[in-house]
Amino acid sequence: RSLRVLDGAVAVFDGVAGVEPQTETVWRQANKYNVPRMCFVNKMDRLGADFYAALDSIKDRLGANVAVVQLPIGAEGNYQGVVDLLEMKALVWQDEELGAKWDVVDIPADLAEQAEEYRHELIDVLSAHSDTILEKFVGDEEITAKDLRVALRDATIANQVVPILNGTAFKNKGVQPLLDAIVDYLPSPLDLPPVEGMDVAGKESLERKPADDEPFSALAFKIVADPHGKLSYFRVYSGTLPKGGTVLNARTGKKERIGRLLEMHANHRDDREAVFAGDIVAGIGLKDTRTGDTLCDPGHPIVLEELEFPEPVIHVAVEPKTKADQDKLGKALYSLSEEDPTFQVRSDEETGQTVISGMGELHLEVLVDRMLREFNVDATVGKPQVAYRETVTQPIEKVVYRHVKQTGGSGQFAHVVIDLEPTGPGGGYEFVDKITGGRIPKEFIPSVDQGIQQSLTAGVLAGYPMVDV
Repeated sequence: RSLRVLDGAVAVFDGVAGVEPQTETVWRQANKYNVPRMCFVNKMDRLGADFYAALDSIKDRLGANVAVVQLPIGAEGNYQGVVDLLEMKALVWQDEELGAKWDVVDIPADLAEQAEEYRHELIDVLSAHSDTILEKFVGDEEITAKDLRVALRDATIANQVVPILNGTAFKNKGVQPLLDAIVDYLPSPLDLPPVEGMDVAGKESLERKPADDEPFSALAFKIVADPHGKLSYFRVYSGTLPKGGTVLNARTGKKERIGRLLEMHANHRDDREAVFAGDIVAGIGLKDTRTGDTLCDPGHPIVLEELEFPEPVIHVAVEPKTKADQDKLGKALYSLSEEDPTFQVRSDEETGQTVISGMGELHLEVLVDRMLREFNVDATVGKPQVAYRETVTQPIEKVVYRHVKQTGGSGQFAHVVIDLEPTGPGGGYEFVDKITGGRIPKEFIPSVDQGIQQSLTAGVLAGYPMVDV
């Protein structure tokens, strides 16, 4: 959800593990939304840390066109700092200052040759995307750090290269250059093209430039249940909105008033009097807004591209431990599913169980823990009872059914012949009437259809419902 609204991202890698399975998933999502990014190889002080192995995994498994801008000085317990390939200087952190201070020194002699090689590689990579770098390289002119910085920024914003840095965040080494690199290489909202959308009828394409004088448009990408009220996180793409302002929810067609605007930080929040293009904030007062909704100027409606959510991959049954928790469980599950669209809740009609679905065991474990901490609901989680189904695997011709019922008078008699064949997985039930010439009155046909459907409720193998015939 976050990648949909980000201007840029930093992908953090373990210096020991390199690319991990979940890394590939997030990387694909970043590719889908064309998010410019840079990489930070972290934990370079850990036993087994190998910057160059991590670099190879980024190139090989992610297919990234890397631009190495730093080399590590030492590794594992001997990790001291980095070589800046743009300035061709070494940054060595002072251990006694816990990474708060560092010295800019000459590149160590044992790394000088390697630094020259990697700087030439950096120039080669950037010359493919920058005419200035190419002209200076061909003309044998000096290529300055400023030249490289400008070219690297342009290529990163265009998603043509991925800058690579390293450090150890725990010891505060390499973090300061990383923050500088975010400013130097990743885009601001003004660097990005206008956001595209549709009118509410879905017929006309519209766009909004990232400017304060454009009509207001924003995308709600996260909903959080807060003790002070529901928090709706949204990214502002264009225009401005004052505190207490009114927006149109393009999905519902209803106007909603935002009572408070909050700028969220890691451990505190600040009230805002207004928000502007490029801001990511949270609003209080949006009662009918859910994840993926477009919030816009009522006089200039627009529908932005919605978020896409993967289907759940795991399902488990959940039951309250006490009857007193039954009502609270329903409210808790509703709140959690409203926050997280990848978390789904349903009631199994056949087993009577409440079944929750999510993206993995850890995902559901976290949500069950939140039910206890935030909603005071103690629940038992187990595996849902499997609702088996039966079907036929081969066509069967001329199945005969005779109905004879004599209760006095003329009695009842029917002789039905049907052909039965599989429709394939997910094909469902299909009834085809092949009677021609009106030899059987039409009013009898629906009764045959209903009778077949009643028979399919209990199969011949184990009594489970039959499907896909």
